[in-house]
Amino acid sequence: MFQDIDAVIFDLDGTLVDSMWIWKKIDIEYLGRFGIACPPDLQSAIEGMSFSETAAYFKERFAIPDSTDQIKSDWNKMAREKYKNEVPLKRGALAFIQKCRERGILLGIATSNSRELVEEVAKSLGVRDYFDVIKTACEVAKGKPAPDIYLLAAEELKTLPSRCLVFEDIAPGIQAGKNAGMKVCAVEDAYSLQKKQEKQELADFYIHDYYELLELL
Repeated sequence: MFQDIDAVIFDLDGTLVDSMWIWKKIDIEYLGRFGIACPPDLQSAIEGMSFSETAAYFKERFAIPDSTDQIKSDWNKMAREKYKNEVPLKRGALAFIQKCRERGILLGIATSNSRELVEEVAKSLGVRDYFDVIKTACEVAKGKPAPDIYLLAAEELKTLPSRCLVFEDIAPGIQAGKNAGMKVCAVEDAYSLQKKQEKQELADFYIHDYYELLELL
């Protein structure tokens, strides 16, 4: 897995931190403000979209009267305290990050979430200083499964895509890493457990937690 790898790039939600549960709650609460029931297909419909793309999708699909900037601001406010106080790292993630650093492997985050929230959770969990680069999908033309965010992260890490290893928890993210020409390891997460087989087929590797990797480095 780590042969010829100079950089490791993590998705954030469901991959580096256990936070996917938050967004279903926020979607229900947010749409409830407008008297709209949260449709069962919503989570799968927005998988991989950037924060901005998701806001535009909500505005169009649910005829939200607010601007996309206001929608994103409201989501950030709703999620901030949860990210600061209720979101843990995935099992073994800290030990794995530290071991990567010891071996001289560069580290990045490439997320569909907002910069405000990724900075908030990385600082609150004490891991911000481990990461050389943090990129959000709002900084590129297209969200996942397009490769844009991973290619941007590799560029800023000054690393060839072929020498990057991506960790992802959802199919569009795995596809984004593969489309970028990178190795991809799928991470098990309760939110996407029903898609385990699909993730295993799309990715090069699959792990239940990061403790599995410590002896490989």
